[in-house]
Amino acid sequence: MPFLMIKNLPRYECLLEAAQKFPDLDPWACAVYLHLLRAGDEVFKVAERNLVRHNITPGRFAVLMLLWGRAHDGCGHGSGGGGGCAAAGPRTPAELAEAASVTRATMTGLIDTLERDGFVKRVPDPEDRRMMSVTLTAKAERFLTGMLPGHFQLMAALARTLSERERQTLVTLLNKIIEQAAAMSGAGRPAAVGLAR
Repeated sequence: MPFLMIKNLPRYECLLEAAQKFPDLDPWACAVYLHLLRAGDEVFKVAERNLVRHNITPGRFAVLMLLWGRAHDGCGHGSGGGGGCAAAGPRTPAELAEAASVTRATMTGLIDTLERDGFVKRVPDPEDRRMMSVTLTAKAERFLTGMLPGHFQLMAALARTLSERERQTLVTLLNKIIEQAAAMSGAGRPAAVGLAR
């Protein structure tokens, strides 16, 4: 859901003016904050429009992607260079809720809807039979195989305006802001998102 719906962001001169009234206002810091929110809103709108075309909500898509990432490890992290990311990925509803930063109740609702539509199934957890594990169905695999190429093309189109060096710099800068926000919210240090080469 978009956080900021300001179409015309304030000019730097306006922020300088506001800083005269409020000495704690750092004009450039404020500009970064507003542009970051605005960029997030615009990117979210583009992505949401694409998901609507595929008849899926952002929340449900996020759950599918968490499970898909676990099932299709290819990142090369972990011991032996092959199975680290998938083996460590979320599998139980509680782990999925934590990975998606939502409540367990919200995750239960998402899983219920996905299960009703045939995209996931609950099975006894292979590591703890007292718990349930969530896995993708063949229908979900077909759905993701069909929609992900277009989704990835959308990401590429959004980033096309930046050179590779600019993309790497942007990821580095955004990770700094993510870490600072996590520290300020008491959430601890999040995992940094890197660009694979």
